[in-house]
Amino acid sequence: MAVENATMEISNSNEGDEGNDLVAGMMEIIETVGSYMGFRRTQRKECLKLVRRLKLLVPLFEEIKEMNLSIPTRAFQSFVNLQKALLSAKKLLKHCNFGSKIFLAMESDAMMSRFLSVYDKLNDALDGLMYQELGISEEVQEQIELLRKQLQGANRRTDTLDIELAMDMMVIFSKNDERNADIAILERLAKRLDLYSIGDLEIETEAVKRLVKERGGTKHVESTEQIKDLLRKFKQIAGFEENNGDNKAFDDSSSLRCFDRCRSMLIPHEFLCPISLEIMTDPVIIATGQTYERESIQKWLNTHRTCPKTGEILTHLALAPNFALRNLILQWCEKNNFDLPKKESSSISENQNAFMDEVSSLIQDLSSSQLTTQTQSVEKIRMLSKENPENRILIANSGAIPPLVKLLYSRSQKVKEHSVTALLNLSLDESNKRLIAREGAIPAVIEVLQNGTDEARENSAATLFSLSMLNENKVMIGSLKGIPPLVKLLKHGSIRGKKDAATALFNLSLHQSNKTRAIKAGIIEPLVQILNERSLGMVDEALSILSLLAKQPEGLTGIGQLPVIKTLVGFVKDGTPKNKECATAVLLELGMNKSCLILAALQYDVYDDLVELSKSGTSRAQRKANALLQQISKCEHIM
Repeated sequence: MAVENATMEISNSNEGDEGNDLVAGMMEIIETVGSYMGFRRTQRKECLKLVRRLKLLVPLFEEIKEMNLSIPTRAFQSFVNLQKALLSAKKLLKHCNFGSKIFLAMESDAMMSRFLSVYDKLNDALDGLMYQELGISEEVQEQIELLRKQLQGANRRTDTLDIELAMDMMVIFSKNDERNADIAILERLAKRLDLYSIGDLEIETEAVKRLVKERGGTKHVESTEQIKDLLRKFKQIAGFEENNGDNKAFDDSSSLRCFDRCRSMLIPHEFLCPISLEIMTDPVIIATGQTYERESIQKWLNTHRTCPKTGEILTHLALAPNFALRNLILQWCEKNNFDLPKKESSSISENQNAFMDEVSSLIQDLSSSQLTTQTQSVEKIRMLSKENPENRILIANSGAIPPLVKLLYSRSQKVKEHSVTALLNLSLDESNKRLIAREGAIPAVIEVLQNGTDEARENSAATLFSLSMLNENKVMIGSLKGIPPLVKLLKHGSIRGKKDAATALFNLSLHQSNKTRAIKAGIIEPLVQILNERSLGMVDEALSILSLLAKQPEGLTGIGQLPVIKTLVGFVKDGTPKNKECATAVLLELGMNKSCLILAALQYDVYDDLVELSKSGTSRAQRKANALLQQISKCEHIM
């Protein structure tokens, strides 16, 4: 008997030690994830929510630790499962903290599924806890129950920013969309992903290198190349230059940028411009106290209002010569027999002044009483505003927006066409969007959309899309009755007009009030017509809009018709991978809002195709197909 008692004591002691180690390990996990400070913008909200939820477990662990509570054998497995769930959460949060920002943006839906999976694992593990046997206080029990309710109530949320980001990514990666190289979209993406400063791009380059090594093989070649290509474009926008080939920068340990001049010489790091990585000949100090080469920072400031190195917003744009650093550079050059590079005699400031003089003269001519002069001036401004981002800022700062808005009411159709196109070009700069709206441009653009030439109407639709990137402009465009003429253009416009209208309508429909307006304006009919005319190449755009409208009771009536469901099933069966993905998403929205529509889809033999899609479709298509199959299963149980 004594032997048996001794054995039981040793056993309980071992279990107690294991339990204490288990609790200590889980507390360490929560402490580690709580120290992560760099969650990527695309998952930041969800990461912070998950961290807050994990911290609700700390009182439980502290109470077990402080009271030296032993974990019963029956409850021990639940704690093991809880530890596994916490390790999954840590892996996910670590990925969102250190992973590639571009990859995480591309895979936002997949990442959300991983969050939901972690929530399920945590909830299942907490479900097995035995509060009474553990001797846990009622206060801690209530906190754990609160956590479980939060985990059970976690749903897929799509912010406006998420959808707009996805649309920009879709345009950038589209091989057939002529806008895929638009500098404005790239700049907007760079800002949204926080990939516009030197430090951010250096970190992203290392993250992409790790991603390339991790993925390997041929399965993910296309998406990996897309990520690398987009990163190169972001570097070009920031003024970086790479001399190490197309792929070498990602395949070896070479630096972000390499410079050919005097590679063998160790030029002091502080003598190099952070933008060009070349030795500075005219160093200047900006508002944040950072020093750059004058020519490089002037080029940067033409399109940015932030410090390239720190990302801080600049309080002013004045440049102060750094004489002390210049003297040190000269002394070093003399000592090492190094010749500073020669600068061209014509300075950027002189060229800029000449450009500003030309723009000022053109703006004055916009108010000319001579129609010919007026037409020539607005056409010239249209051309200049198209050339590059710097011109858009300089033209807007010179006061061109108010007279351009007035010309939208001109009796000359040509002047209206040039004016709305110039405003479209200017609106590609984020800071100009608000300025254009404040000058009363939106009702004038809508008027051109209704009564202008074909090209003017197309560019008016594109302008409304650009302006609607700001939420307040979405509301204004909808309330000023801008949606009906967009729907009319979607019905009767050219292919380009239809595409511009569809893009604008998608963006506007992200705002709740505009969904009803679009449905009342008759948007569903032309969208269905587009689905039946695959040659237009707009199926994905039409399906994306339908998935937004399917959530509305009014939308269910039009989209839930048998012929439409049959068309959607047709895309699931034999559409492109993207078609299948989008069509399944629409069917899922329909089924979640009205279960009888799932039964309607089943009569067209969609089940087997969904099963196949859940195994071999795109990652998003697989998730949508699985969710739809679950809805079908629920319906069958009810029947």
